[in-house]
Amino acid sequence: MKKINFVMGIHNHQPVGNFDFVFEDAYQKSYLPFLEILEKHPKIKMAQHYTGILFQWIENNHPEFFPRLRKMVQNGQIEMMTGGFYEPILPIIPEQDRIEQIQKLSKFVKKQTGYNPIGMWLAERVWEPDLPGSLYKAGIKYTVLDDSHFKYSGLQDPDLYGYYVTEHNGSPLNLFPICEKLRYTMPFQPPEETLEFLRSIAATDGQNLVVFADDGEKFGVWPETFEHCYENGWLNDFFTLIEDNLDWINLITFEQALEQINPFGKVYLQTASYREMMEWALPSHVIHDYEDFEKWLEEKAQSFNYKHFVRGGFWRNFLAKYPESNNLHKRMLWQKMRFDAELSDSKSRKAGKIKDHIFAGQCNCAYWHGVFGGLYLPHLRSAIYENLIQADNDNDALVKTSEEKKQGWVKVQSMDFDVDGNDEVIVSTDRMNLFFKPNAGASLFELDVKAKNFNLIDTMTRREEGYHRKLFQIMEKSAKQDVSSIHDIVKVKEEGLDKYLNYDWYRRSSLLDHFLHPQTTLERFSGAHYGEQGDFVNQPYSFRDTVKKNVHYLNFQRDGHVWCGDDFVPVSLSKDIIISPLSDELEINYIIQNSGNIDIELWFGTEFAYSLLAGNAPDRFYQIDNMCLQERNLASLGSIPNINNINLLDEWLGLHIRLEFDQETTVWRFPIETISMSEAGFERIYQCSVVFPNWKFKLDAGKSWKTSIKHKIIL
Repeated sequence: MKKINFVMGIHNHQPVGNFDFVFEDAYQKSYLPFLEILEKHPKIKMAQHYTGILFQWIENNHPEFFPRLRKMVQNGQIEMMTGGFYEPILPIIPEQDRIEQIQKLSKFVKKQTGYNPIGMWLAERVWEPDLPGSLYKAGIKYTVLDDSHFKYSGLQDPDLYGYYVTEHNGSPLNLFPICEKLRYTMPFQPPEETLEFLRSIAATDGQNLVVFADDGEKFGVWPETFEHCYENGWLNDFFTLIEDNLDWINLITFEQALEQINPFGKVYLQTASYREMMEWALPSHVIHDYEDFEKWLEEKAQSFNYKHFVRGGFWRNFLAKYPESNNLHKRMLWQKMRFDAELSDSKSRKAGKIKDHIFAGQCNCAYWHGVFGGLYLPHLRSAIYENLIQADNDNDALVKTSEEKKQGWVKVQSMDFDVDGNDEVIVSTDRMNLFFKPNAGASLFELDVKAKNFNLIDTMTRREEGYHRKLFQIMEKSAKQDVSSIHDIVKVKEEGLDKYLNYDWYRRSSLLDHFLHPQTTLERFSGAHYGEQGDFVNQPYSFRDTVKKNVHYLNFQRDGHVWCGDDFVPVSLSKDIIISPLSDELEINYIIQNSGNIDIELWFGTEFAYSLLAGNAPDRFYQIDNMCLQERNLASLGSIPNINNINLLDEWLGLHIRLEFDQETTVWRFPIETISMSEAGFERIYQCSVVFPNWKFKLDAGKSWKTSIKHKIIL
């Protein structure tokens, strides 16, 4: 009789910062019912992986889960897997962090289940060739990767019914290929289809091995899967069918496979992740070409033969594709660098907590975007910053002297923070961290309010995504129909989303200096469809720091030009930011000089962007002294003339931002909203509120115009 060795593995995860109700929903719809069904089928063996974030939540909210899990582990029904505790993309974090994150989860697994894991789940199956060295040091003997990883190295389907050994500088690691076929049949096709596939690859010598390993959330959390898997009984039926065929299906765990079956041989794999992830990592316009080529292969009936030669980009390209992702990553490394420089030798519990906050800041979900991935979700990005800023605060508490804590401090450093070949300016005080980018408009791209562990400028730039053309296609199709199809309704969560597709030509941040065309309107400016008359917004500025009595005067200056009619007039702009210790206030002084020989009329404004997480929440709103706004929510759009202050209040966070102007100004306000896609469809997401004070004035040749803004954070 032909037999097949069958290994199943389930990966369960929720990201740092996800809402508690999301954890609870996933627990009730997937994690708990899956375990309950598995309990009823004691002959079914499998591996299970829970990230440390999820395990901690279960420990705090459903501790009754662990005795049940532990019993199944002790009975040999479940093999536990480990991984990075906070589910980081391992190749992009320091090696010591890789090892410690894995060991942290292994220790937790051992405590809760009694099992000492030797295998791990690799986050997003992001593989780089040096990983075996780190995993070996962490006590790992195997991991699982998509079969496509192996096909990129020239292996074919018959070569993948087993496992391989790889190494890095002599450190070995066993690699199990995940069968793509099974990822699509389980649970989306009748159980019999999986059985037929297993029968088709069974071998007389019984040595073939096939692996299913995938997200646990597809068994209950993904759309319509709870009804399918539990109410309609797919999971119970599947386990019953496997049990009925155990005479030829040898259901084993990964650890048993290593003991019972010899590896096929050695393999060296290229950098890779799963197919879709590598497509999402490509530049947006290239994704269209990639999709068109895949479609062409299918039309020519050549996809099966040549698809394994078609691959997308490299996961790290997300750090180049999205400056916001790169900022998260480099902010994490910056915090880690500070910890290593000041506290690496400390064995104190407080130092351990700082390191744990840094580890939490390495959770991968907010670092990338595709159909999955949370880069466009403000609450996930905010949670990363919250952990990193908390680590910074705790670091301050341990290393700052009592005199520094009493007197406050301001530290200014220039360094290539984001590793783009240009220096950034980082200002650290007892109250704030400020990150400036002199080579891009001297913009302020991060402002940490330390008392709240909150980055005020954690926003996203609106950019074209590869899937946006699908949105246009859906909208076009819907416009030709009286009633949208069910497919279209699922794909689009809001009518008219295409009207919100605006693309920014510069990175959204604060203190961006604009000179507007006389015909500019609020609507066109908010949509980035306007005429910019100057060459200041994203251009280089010089930088100088002057210190007087512990007060720092940061000066950014650019000698640029502004189009005035047909004349490209030389204009000099000086931007001073005054920063004091023990202060939550910035004083921003502008001097604009007409360096030309003709009189000019200018329309100047400076852009502020504030990400307060909710655009339409009643506890987050605009306020102006002695004025009643008809629309005051943070997602509102409007123009307010002749005012000398504007406030943004976040009562939920307990944060009040106040801008005061020394001369009356017109203030434009509008939201930045992105259109992104998730597994549930296209959706509009509020990213931040832009506040744009602007002035029109005449400037004679050789003369200067000045204004001052006070930026206050009131706690």
